[in-house]
Amino acid sequence: MTIPETLDFTQENVKAPLVDAVKYAIDNPTYQFHIPGHTKGLGVYSDFKNLIGKKAFLVDTTDEFDNLGTLNPATGPIKKAQELAASTFGAKKTFFLLNGSTIGNLAIAMGITKKGQKIITNRNCHRSVLTGMIISGAQPLWLVPRRLDEWGIWGSVQPEDVEELLEHNNDVAMVWLTNPTYEGVVSDVKSISLICKKYNVPLVVDEAHGCLWRFNKHLPTSSLDLGADAVIHSLHKTGGSMSQSSMLHISENSILDTDKIEKALKLLHTTSPSIMLLASLDAARAYLESNKGKNHVENTVKNAKYLRKRIDNIPNMHHLKSDFRYQTDVTKIFIKSDGLSGKRLESILEIDFKIEVESASDVGLLILSNIGNKRSDFEYLADCLEKISKKEYSDICYLENKKHMPMLTPIIRMNIQDAFYSEKETVLKEHSIGRIAGEIIAECPPGISILIPGELITEEHMAYLEDYDCVEVIKA
Repeated sequence: MTIPETLDFTQENVKAPLVDAVKYAIDNPTYQFHIPGHTKGLGVYSDFKNLIGKKAFLVDTTDEFDNLGTLNPATGPIKKAQELAASTFGAKKTFFLLNGSTIGNLAIAMGITKKGQKIITNRNCHRSVLTGMIISGAQPLWLVPRRLDEWGIWGSVQPEDVEELLEHNNDVAMVWLTNPTYEGVVSDVKSISLICKKYNVPLVVDEAHGCLWRFNKHLPTSSLDLGADAVIHSLHKTGGSMSQSSMLHISENSILDTDKIEKALKLLHTTSPSIMLLASLDAARAYLESNKGKNHVENTVKNAKYLRKRIDNIPNMHHLKSDFRYQTDVTKIFIKSDGLSGKRLESILEIDFKIEVESASDVGLLILSNIGNKRSDFEYLADCLEKISKKEYSDICYLENKKHMPMLTPIIRMNIQDAFYSEKETVLKEHSIGRIAGEIIAECPPGISILIPGELITEEHMAYLEDYDCVEVIKA
């Protein structure tokens, strides 16, 4: 079966080779004697098939069949789709990722670092960065961002803090920055990149929440354009691809060993990758590149600005704005209300108004302006916030002891990998104080660690562990 040259995704000549290959395979069916076992949806529970549609099972196949190419190594339409993604995002090479950006972080750590080396990373990194260190045996050197105490969140990383750590440590394998933060705070990646180049240390940026930045001038500049050696994007979070699909980009002038990263991905990735998820990455890239997609990104920015303007005129409601010390991504709106915790405000919106938010903490909640939202969504949300501001709500969350955003700097007593593989025991939470943690505890969202293997457990941790009865610790 020969697949014709890729078709135009729209009349403006945007191409999606993997989407086209899947469409051609569906239009030219074959007799299937291979996985997946549901055989194009014929062996599926009928209620489930009716729920998601018959065609979903025609798309649900894996690589190596129907001339769709392979993922590891990339061949055929999958390779073409990755090459187009690299061109669109300004990379030398792009890898499609399944299992989210987590798999990209694991591959970076596994391919680039080894036991005993140090990784400079910010305190509010995602748990997958720490998991990568468990795999490689590398050890963190903590960058402690500015604390935005009024908002109960972490702020931006200061370039001078990066330079100080590099100046005093000659065995640093990489600087690993999370940018933006989950709440949209942006660090000065350009200055940090120049510092890393001065010390000949690679800069990796977990830009999971910044995949839209290259598609609108009102959004921050992508780290790929600011000197980072590798950047990871969660297209499924804000870019329109299906859940758990992401991209790892290697920059044009990267000093990272791309071959080592690719070999790590081969070890970590499933050997039966979902074509549906891979094609959704191809489709998301093509859509963002199209005029319609760019218009939707523009509307995303306008909707966010509209909501922020409305909040400015609502008594007792506030939103996090760019400050002289940091920049923010306008599409991520962190809101707090006088007299209400973020968790309480979340529950009011959900129960009284059927509104679901991205996340909430003891101080505020996070709203995402997405490419799929309509202006009417934000008009309704703003109207609801106005109603809440005028009504007397008791804040039952003030009665809770739990804190939701880990704001402690870990005290590391053991190598993370050694601690993870050490003999351990489970003890009551209150008996864990003074012991060394044996597990990662990091609630999602946002996936920022409360405890990591090798960390000293202190009294201050208890407020973040209200939902836990027991903790795993290194056996005494």
